[in-house]
Amino acid sequence: MPKHHSAALGDDQRQRLAARLDGKRDELIALTQDLIRIPTVNPPGDAYLPCCEYLGNRLAARGFEVEYLRAKGALGDSDRYPRTNVIARKAGSGPGPCVHFNSHIDVVEPGHGWTMDPFAGELRDGRIYGRGSCDMKGGLAASIIAVEAILEEGLDFPGAIEISGTVDEESGGYAGVAWLAERGRFSPPRVDHVIIPEPLNKDCVCLGHRGVWWAEVTVNGRIAHGSMPFLGVSAIRGMAAFLAKVETELYPRLAQRRTAMPVIPEGARQSTLNFNGLHGGLPAPGPADGFPSALVADRCSLVLDRRFLIEESEEEVRREMLELLDAVKAERPEFDYALRDLWSMPPTMTDADAPVVQALSAEIERLFGAPAQHVASPGTYDQKHIVRIGSLKDCVAYGPGLLELAHQPDEYVGVDDMLDSAKIMATATLQLLRRAA
Repeated sequence: MPKHHSAALGDDQRQRLAARLDGKRDELIALTQDLIRIPTVNPPGDAYLPCCEYLGNRLAARGFEVEYLRAKGALGDSDRYPRTNVIARKAGSGPGPCVHFNSHIDVVEPGHGWTMDPFAGELRDGRIYGRGSCDMKGGLAASIIAVEAILEEGLDFPGAIEISGTVDEESGGYAGVAWLAERGRFSPPRVDHVIIPEPLNKDCVCLGHRGVWWAEVTVNGRIAHGSMPFLGVSAIRGMAAFLAKVETELYPRLAQRRTAMPVIPEGARQSTLNFNGLHGGLPAPGPADGFPSALVADRCSLVLDRRFLIEESEEEVRREMLELLDAVKAERPEFDYALRDLWSMPPTMTDADAPVVQALSAEIERLFGAPAQHVASPGTYDQKHIVRIGSLKDCVAYGPGLLELAHQPDEYVGVDDMLDSAKIMATATLQLLRRAA
């Protein structure tokens, strides 16, 4: 006969879980350090398989069924850099829902400016430093420790708990969560609730993110001798005219647009535009290359990163850019341009009354004595694929760490923050699994 499941999580069970997790502090530190020391840098996609196997071996030893799922043929996958994901599942004592913790294992390159080894996982003054410590191996470690505490305490639950380590979130997630979602791994009835432990503060529940539109503007000119530029058309001057119009007309408009989404930080509550890259004419010569040829630049390209609000549409955003380009052409008949879409994703927003939001919010308030903050991310993360491809709306980001530390030198995650988040993850998981019992 199936076991009886208590629908309510009692104070004694919360206290037992909290004490268990406090006792796993050193284990949490060691796990986080181990993960940081696996340099899963993307691009190109280093050490994905060793990281997945590390996670899989740990969870298999604790009774999880483990699968390794390579996204063969997906963007970025190759025999040299296989896009391997891991999913571990622990069944409860009877039928019920599934709570899934999804973390990406890839990290961006360290870059310059570090004062310590970015892959040493150094513990200093209650913080663990390293690339990916905040974004998001600290959150991954916290979710694992949270679930292990539930199992070690012998707390009964129906349904199942899943933990995944997925790849390529930093480059769009198409060989990770998107590929898995296309195969039903993030859809009911297999999965009912998803928590993504991204670093958005331990007292906040992240409901979603702004939209994004990446595009390339190319201005075409006419080549000529640099001593007679009047015989050519400078693509660089044409691009400069466009940039001037963006600066004087578009940026002021964007600054006036505000969203009702609770986006953090405050500066991201408005529409934003970033120029990701700009190149025109011949490449700059090296020290031994001599002077460049005397040519009028006949091509100039610009990659732009436009983040838009839930109150805007991608169609409106694109049309606005085209109108500026056409306005330049009206003023400069020789202006010739092309606009190419690179990538886009609409905003995502989970309802504040969704079960996963309510469960996490209630546990945050219990632990900290103040209501949880509901926030939204300025940039996208893998929730976009779970909602759009997996058609699973009960998905949020919740995890330890400070968003502004992501991708920075000397990135770190606080040990106390990880422990607090693990306590909330553990109790919220039990609440979600038992609510239907």
